[in-house]
Order: sequence, then structure tokens, then C-alpha cells
Amino acid sequence: MEKSYKEIMPNITTFIFDVDGVLTDGTVTIFPNGELIRKMHTKDGFALKTAVDKGFHVCIISGGTNKAVKSRLQGLGITDIYLGIHNKTEQLDEYLDVYNIKPESVLYMGDDIPDYPVMKLVGLPACPKDAVPEIQNISKYVSQKKGGQGCVRDVIEQVLKVQDKWQSTYDAKYF
Repeated sequence: MEKSYKEIMPNITTFIFDVDGVLTDGTVTIFPNGELIRKMHTKDGFALKTAVDKGFHVCIISGGTNKAVKSRLQGLGITDIYLGIHNKTEQLDEYLDVYNIKPESVLYMGDDIPDYPVMKLVGLPACPKDAVPEIQNISKYVSQKKGGQGCVRDVIEQVLKVQDKWQSTYDAKYF
């Protein structure tokens, strides 16, 4: 019998996220000079930083190449940011090998067909509420939040709560 997401969450050590449609709402504003602007949610940022601070592996694998996205994520303490990646399974294999991570301890959140192959390889495939049907069908967890609107915070908070690591976030350093 296949395990439910609640049975898998206690063993998650690694979070991997796509960018467009997960950390953003998937829309891109194109300026006359060709610059592409994306919007990210601060609550997702807080959760990503918290996961890093709590010792989780946090990785970004995206087909996009926006420098501002990379800068924002680096500012949250994320060091493993792979942009312009079109073969996500190859990048996943390399990342897991470098850090000696077992696929079953990985939560990967994606939203569209390019995420499908990599999501089939991890312990906890997850997606935002507005992911395409094919991704929702293979996800063990579908957030009630849409991409760019708190879905990353939702899934990180749930994992940290299950592992009793969320409440300790409320110490004096944040107030």
C-alpha cells in the first residue's frame, strides 16, 4: 500500500522547488527592454529561510534564468540554485549524489509537465492548487494555495510541524 503524505513528511530532509508557477504565480511581465519581471510571496520566503536555518537541504531547479530570482533566493540563504535546467532528472541525480541524499527523503514541488519526470523519482511529489492536471494526478500532496500565493510556505510549514521544528521558529530572534 502506498504511503500517504502524512506518513512521508516525518522523513523529509530536502525541499526542491521549481520557480515559475510554484514560487511565482506563473505570470511574467515583459518590459519594452525585454526584461522579465516575476512576483514572489514573502511568506514563501520566510518559510524557505526557516527551512535553511533549521538545517534542511533546500534546492531550486528551474528552466528559467532570471538573475533577480537567483539574487532573491540567495538572500534567503539558498545556495543550491540551478537555473536554465531543461533536464531536471539529471540535475536531481547530481544534487542527490553530491549531498548523499536518498530520493525518498525529498519533497519536490512542481506545477507543470517539465516537472513530471523528476516528481516521479522523489518520496513526496507536491504541487500548488493550480498545477496542471497531470501534475496533480502524480502528487501525493496538493496544496490548497496557488503558485506564488503561499503554497511553498504551506508545504514547508506542514513538514516542520510534523517534525516538531516549526514552533521553535517563534523564538526571540524574530521579534
